Amino acid sequence: MPSSPPDRPLHGAPAPRNRLHPGLYLAEAAGTALLVLSGLSVVIAFFGSGTPLAAWWPDAALRRAMAGACFGTCGALITISPLGKISGAHLNPTMSFAFWLEGRLAWRDALGYVIAQCLGAIAGAVPLLLWGSFGASVNYGATLPGAGVAPSLAFAGEVFAGFALALTVLMMVAHRRTRRFTPWTMPLLFAWLVWWEAPLSGASANPARSLGPALISAHWSGFWIYALGPPLGAVLAIALLRLEVIGRHHVPVARLFHFGPDTVPFA
Repeated sequence: MPSSPPDRPLHGAPAPRNRLHPGLYLAEAAGTALLVLSGLSVVIAFFGSGTPLAAWWPDAALRRAMAGACFGTCGALITISPLGKISGAHLNPTMSFAFWLEGRLAWRDALGYVIAQCLGAIAGAVPLLLWGSFGASVNYGATLPGAGVAPSLAFAGEVFAGFALALTVLMMVAHRRTRRFTPWTMPLLFAWLVWWEAPLSGASANPARSLGPALISAHWSGFWIYALGPPLGAVLAIALLRLEVIGRHHVPVARLFHFGPDTVPFA
């Protein structure tokens, strides 16, 4: 069971405990909506049937890497934006779960973030319908197991994707020298993940990101893979860090950027 957040986790500021923080949840919902809208528009642009980008770059592996890099860049820009300064820009239930496991996020806030992320993902997915036939040809970016891929293998892929994401973020924010670069690991991480892992499961790593397009496209096949796989990967990442197999790491705050004294210390 994760420990309670410390009273003074960063910069000596008292932690806002035992109460809800709707302003943070609203910012998190808006950030997640932007991530889904922009990131999945990238997916549609690269892989939608008949789109110019699909014609210009016929090599699917190259397009996966480029789409992953663009998706990660969308997330990085949201993270460093004013919205990210308010909420810490988890943009993903996997990361909120990981910060809760680390004791950096009160359970009330963790639940508030996850609900906000899911609602934001749905709101961000609805405008994807404007892509019309281009979007429909790829189920508006819905994540599905690859053709001929066993559900167990797709699940393992999502566990790995969640593990890689959580481990990267937690290791980066644990050290003063690296934490300011945390958002910019996302383009590289997702370029690699989408290039390598997407043929297995679609490389979601984010239950909310999978929820939005699944809802508007009515493609729920194997959704449990995306709801359970990435959070389990976060559990494995936390276990690895606590065993200190790769050194000692102390995660001071539940955010990916904006670590100044004028930010909320946790949540």
